[in-house]
Amino acid sequence: MPRASTESFVCELPLVLSGDDERVLSVRFDVARQAYNACLSESLRRLELMRQSRAYQAACKLPKGQKGSPAVKKRAAAFRTVNEQHGFREYDLHAWMTEYISHKWLGEHLDANTIQKIATRAFKAVQQYAFGKRGRPRFKGINQLDSVEGKTNTSGIRFKDDHVEWLGLNLPAIIKPDDPVIVHGLSSRVKYVRLVRRRLNGKPRYYAQLVCEGKPYRKEKNTLGEGRIGVDPGPRVSGIAGGAWGAQVDLTTPLKRNRQDIRRLQRHIDRQRRANPQGAFGSNPDNYLPDGRIRPGPKRWRVSNGQRRAQAKLAEAQRKAAAHRKSLHGQLVNTILILGNDIRIERNSYRSFQRNFGRSVGQAAPSGFVTLLERKAANAGAQVYQLPARLRLSQVCHGCGGIEKKPLSLRVHQCACGVGPVQRDVYSAGLACSAVPDGTSEWRLDANRAQVAWLGAESRLPAASSPISVQAFAAWAREAANGDHPIASLPTVGGTERLAGEVRTMTDEARNDVGVCHSLVCLDVASRRESERVGRVATRTPAL
Repeated sequence: MPRASTESFVCELPLVLSGDDERVLSVRFDVARQAYNACLSESLRRLELMRQSRAYQAACKLPKGQKGSPAVKKRAAAFRTVNEQHGFREYDLHAWMTEYISHKWLGEHLDANTIQKIATRAFKAVQQYAFGKRGRPRFKGINQLDSVEGKTNTSGIRFKDDHVEWLGLNLPAIIKPDDPVIVHGLSSRVKYVRLVRRRLNGKPRYYAQLVCEGKPYRKEKNTLGEGRIGVDPGPRVSGIAGGAWGAQVDLTTPLKRNRQDIRRLQRHIDRQRRANPQGAFGSNPDNYLPDGRIRPGPKRWRVSNGQRRAQAKLAEAQRKAAAHRKSLHGQLVNTILILGNDIRIERNSYRSFQRNFGRSVGQAAPSGFVTLLERKAANAGAQVYQLPARLRLSQVCHGCGGIEKKPLSLRVHQCACGVGPVQRDVYSAGLACSAVPDGTSEWRLDANRAQVAWLGAESRLPAASSPISVQAFAAWAREAANGDHPIASLPTVGGTERLAGEVRTMTDEARNDVGVCHSLVCLDVASRRESERVGRVATRTPAL
């Protein structure tokens, strides 16, 4: 039977530890880590045995079909039978954990519900690996498991009145009675409680996350607007456009100072690692090749006390950067929801972003931004649609319908049919607003709608030629929501003249100025500009 699911949200409360509470919690978190590793090992063992069985190999050879077809049902039934035969199911792991963990010395530190949730966590990690959605799960090292949770609020880890109770521990929580978010969370029914451990400036801090039933509290200033918004997420800068406006929002502008501090600490740690002297297991300089690269193969590293202190500072700087980035994501999501309730996002391959723009993706986290936007939009009652990549919004021109694959270095769209110049990401976000569903699951670009939208925004979109910060974009959105004219107050840097100048100074002048040649007129314009360029070069060449 499918599990009953209800809407839920998280209310987080800091805990006050006194006496021996911190030591007991540290021991229980480490016991939970060992139980997780044991269940993970057992799950991987059962998966390997199942894959070696003939029944599993026969099920893999069954034909695939469309969803709901008899072939799919037969294939799913065969896999369910194989999973049952080899005990590769969630509740089979629950029974194994109850028999081999609860009755051992580990069970003295954990309750039955917590042990079962640990088993569920390990099984789901192996299941995703079996489906091919994630890599092989790794075992947790010391201090690498920082959360445990219960199943209900009636036994095990439970929240009662103003404190958390767990196997003899009474952990008071810090409750702010004037905080409407906390008041809303405490007034809702608590499904279960999760204990989280974080390290702030090298010291552990514990928090209670109350998973409550219902929808999260929404502040009065975060109203839901009406309108259609297009979003083109990038590795660092996202293009956002509405009916007659557009902007580039840079998620990493306020994080520049954090990046400098992190990079400075990383260089300092690298110098310390290279300079550590001879130790009991060898010298760190012996682990490097003459050209400075790390020598391949097994190595022994000597870590000094100074390097440990620097690593602690680096971990704190990275934690602050992650918290700041999460705050920027929330601020940008709330701003987008103020501007509209129908959001169209161009689907991108974030895994490809990580391979090609790893540093920018690590700083901006575009996938996390999109995930947060979808979740908050669902809670607020807005609609978020993921547009398929086959629309090729970054390559198409709505004026003539031509499609050209632009290089990544070309950030401006300009076509001989009269469209442009306009920043590429902003133009793509504007076209996303003109996408309409065609049938049940297909999408297409409505050229007529795009043409009408372009006529209303032709003089405004080119102004979005430079990225702005999240704070500047949020301030403009607040003014627009209060009734001010949204276009006049839109912050811009540069303008149409700067954008047009960038187009004229491209290396391939004829191609970038003309765009896609979709007709004989375009070809004639391109050939004329190319001949003018050749003539200018000839006049500058000195005669022999």
